[in-house]
Amino acid sequence: MNGDRDLPSYYAGLALPRSPGARYIPAPMLPPAPPLRSLAMRFSSIGDVLLTTPLLRATRERHPGAHLTFLTKEPFAPLIADNPRVNDVMVLTRGQSLDALAGDIRERQFTHLLDLHGSLRTRALRLLVPGTWSGYRKHRVAREVLIRTKKSVYPREIPVPERYFDAVRALDVRPDGAPPEFFLSAKAREEAAAWLTASGVPLHQDLIAVAPGAAHGTKRWPVEYWHSLVERLTAGGAGVIVVGGPEDLKTGEAVARAGGTRAANAAGLFGLQGTGALLSRARAVISGDTGVMHMATAVNTPVVALFGPTVRAFGFFPYTPAAVVVERDLDCRPCTAWGGDHCPLGHHRCLRDIAPDEVERVIAQVLA
Repeated sequence: MNGDRDLPSYYAGLALPRSPGARYIPAPMLPPAPPLRSLAMRFSSIGDVLLTTPLLRATRERHPGAHLTFLTKEPFAPLIADNPRVNDVMVLTRGQSLDALAGDIRERQFTHLLDLHGSLRTRALRLLVPGTWSGYRKHRVAREVLIRTKKSVYPREIPVPERYFDAVRALDVRPDGAPPEFFLSAKAREEAAAWLTASGVPLHQDLIAVAPGAAHGTKRWPVEYWHSLVERLTAGGAGVIVVGGPEDLKTGEAVARAGGTRAANAAGLFGLQGTGALLSRARAVISGDTGVMHMATAVNTPVVALFGPTVRAFGFFPYTPAAVVVERDLDCRPCTAWGGDHCPLGHHRCLRDIAPDEVERVIAQVLA
């Protein structure tokens, strides 16, 4: 080698012996990587949205300087609105076209696009927004085989919150095992506290929240069982609040009447934030396989969950150690992935075989 011009390019910047007179040639500077701007998309529903929050938390921990945006339908935005892990929340409003939403997404120039829904609508949106999209496995075939044959072919039982992490493998993000998070506004907490004070429910005793409603009939514990349970709880000195949406108003009133002056109905009176604030004030929550169950876990309130047509393999069991699932091992379970209007066999034993006195014993253990 004679001088700098004869140095092979691969010696540039390396601390290797060089011929006399050779000068150090610095390695070329690479342009800095663009800052991480990630969009996480989950349109619905209550539980599904809340179960994405472990991923949001882990992403923020791994990439503290990232800009994280969450996209959901407008009714579910309160579940994420006060979450400090995200920078902003985008909403799909009622009647808004996918073209308009896609245009908004393109303008924000995200570096990573996470589809945590995997629906026809989100797939269509992915076609309208070019970029680095990633999703997760929903195990549809394994789920259908389990429903039809009652035999599991799942490779292993992975909770849905951990399945979502398939979408962030490229970001080196892993689950931390902690529960979902539902952050509440000060206004929601104040409104819940004021209502509890005015309700007359004895707050100095154990306060238990019950959620008798569910979107599907086969996920509902018989209403007469709720009446019996509330009678038992209040007779034992507990205070009871009934929670749910506007569709649960009449059922909530009937269930609350069973508890007399020690029970009050909040179903239909609060939105998602207010309901979450009420759940956070309870010592325990009793619920079916519903969004309320996941709301309770996300505000760190212990849960007694009554499972009927659905099973653990689907991935939607409460994602927290502070939960007890009450279920029956029947040959007909699971009969559906989401619940239905009526039991296919007409007996609804999956929930009817769970008696109120059993749930009372379980809640006593949880409170103890």
